[in-house]
Amino acid sequence: MITTTTPMEGAILKLPCLRSVSRNSNFTNRSSNSFPWRYRRLHISASAASASAPLAEGPKLGPGSLGHITRSDFPILHQEINGLKLVYLDNAATSQKPTAVIKALQNYYEAYNSNVHRGIHYLSAKATDEYESARQKVANFIHAAEAREIIFTRNATEAINLVAYSWGLSNLKPGDEIITTIAEHHSAIVPWQIVAQKTGAVLRFVNLTEDEVPDVGQLRDFLSRSTKLLVMHHVSNMLASVLPMDEVISWAHDVGAKVIVDACQSVPHMVVDVKNLDTDFLVGSSHKMCGPTGVGFLYGKSEILSGMPPFLGGGEMIADVYLDHSTYAEPPSRFEAGTPAIGEAIGLGAAIDYLSEIGMQQIHDYEMELGNYLYDRLSSVSDVRIYGPAPSRTVKRAALCSFNVKDVHPTDIATFLDQQHGVAIRSGHHCAQPLHRHLGISASARASLHFYNTKDDVDRFIDALKDTINFFTSFK
Repeated sequence: MITTTTPMEGAILKLPCLRSVSRNSNFTNRSSNSFPWRYRRLHISASAASASAPLAEGPKLGPGSLGHITRSDFPILHQEINGLKLVYLDNAATSQKPTAVIKALQNYYEAYNSNVHRGIHYLSAKATDEYESARQKVANFIHAAEAREIIFTRNATEAINLVAYSWGLSNLKPGDEIITTIAEHHSAIVPWQIVAQKTGAVLRFVNLTEDEVPDVGQLRDFLSRSTKLLVMHHVSNMLASVLPMDEVISWAHDVGAKVIVDACQSVPHMVVDVKNLDTDFLVGSSHKMCGPTGVGFLYGKSEILSGMPPFLGGGEMIADVYLDHSTYAEPPSRFEAGTPAIGEAIGLGAAIDYLSEIGMQQIHDYEMELGNYLYDRLSSVSDVRIYGPAPSRTVKRAALCSFNVKDVHPTDIATFLDQQHGVAIRSGHHCAQPLHRHLGISASARASLHFYNTKDDVDRFIDALKDTINFFTSFK
């Protein structure tokens, strides 16, 4: 650990390792239920309501942009870090929460905290109604056919494990193939490694193209009658690539395979329609879509869920319990053993209300423009290597950039940006170690945007990054 005094406001900065992250020197850029107490829609602040109106001339990045309009709804953004105004650019890890969501949680615990599905008194009935209303909101948000196709889980990781242990262990046998990519989040790899070890199924991994996008051509070549499951992200949390899931799912179904889509990085940022995609399963996470932590969801086609055995045993998931056997409830209850995250699910419903007031297409359009601005500005910084495809008229990137700076470790970059500039980004392997190894690196830095970010945030980040690079290169 190095302790050094810098001329910036006389701060004492503790810096972690100064080792280089790269093993190569290539850093060039390539240019509902019938309860008597119905859910009352939460009122969203005037600023958010005004954001629901269409932008006059398409997305704008200056004053009056979607980011400027909605920022007042996020209390956490209006603070100083180390005496500096916070710039939050770690949205791919978790999003911030609007006042409407915070108030929904507070209202549940203050006004009608009770267990769901188990009581006839007012509080229990109201809590149940709100909880099931949240399920319907999730279904509507992703265009599911019915609310019973939505299973609440602790997070998207548990949702994938639910499919792995319930559907996977029951349907896979030796020689069956599970196809995924080297760019998946660990939560979409590790459960299937475990299932493959238990069943004798085989994991096959799709590589990247020269543009650092999962190779859908290779994926199509991999597909055969031996393929039983395709596991893929919709949007990469590291490469920012957006995959043509409608085509991919159609190819998989042509050979009789099922598909599970990791939509954690797409559902918060764009319109996702599970009926149009025709996916068999899809997972999402509340905390990445302006909702609380501790709750996620699994979408599954009702005919598939009905044939799956329970994932966990206990209360709520049963029909009848005898000493020698039990019978099980129909989905979704079959997969929601025990007391669920009631307040968190209600908070997720409030987040969906909030996002829907703005409009997901408007959010997507704004983020695309802001994301391209981030890419352009970052690619102009010397010695910066951005991973993933370059944006163009035909190539769409998500609003994030993973990058490295030549001879500077990403953790040192993130630490300096935080301590000296109040800029929050992420460093590490982003739960994608196989992808990082393929790229010849052990870690990267990542700046990721949401609709409440602004052009000013990007400019402050770039200025701060240049200062950071100058600081570390001054030791040479």
